[in-house]
Amino acid sequence: MWLSDGQKIGVGLTALGVLFMFMGVLTFFDAGLLAMGNILFLSGITLTIGIQKTVAFFAQRNKIRGTICFLGGILLVFIKWPLFGIIIEVFGILNLFGDFFPLIFSFLRRLPVIGSILNRPALNNFFDRFSSSSSLPV
Repeated sequence: MWLSDGQKIGVGLTALGVLFMFMGVLTFFDAGLLAMGNILFLSGITLTIGIQKTVAFFAQRNKIRGTICFLGGILLVFIKWPLFGIIIEVFGILNLFGDFFPLIFSFLRRLPVIGSILNRPALNNFFDRFSSSSSLPV
């Protein structure tokens, strides 16, 4: 799969956004890091798939609840309520990107070290049950 330079920058911005959000959670919900992570994540997604596809993704009828929660969580982080913002934002992320989790799990199972851990019987049953459902139970 070939990526243009803009798409490569978008993937990097998305990864930086996730890293900043993770660091914001580790530093006890630092609003500045979480806000930067949200901005980088959204700009990275937009650069990776394009403006029209981003708007189309977030405006899908079946994902509107996830979009409202995700954007509402970002707004709460911006107005300095990071704990409630992240909780609502995570709910929105699970609703928006829940369809991608089975693909991610199948990819992780093929990796050398992580795959041997995820293919243990207890975890294997959990991921098989989780992957077999078409969407997250909410």
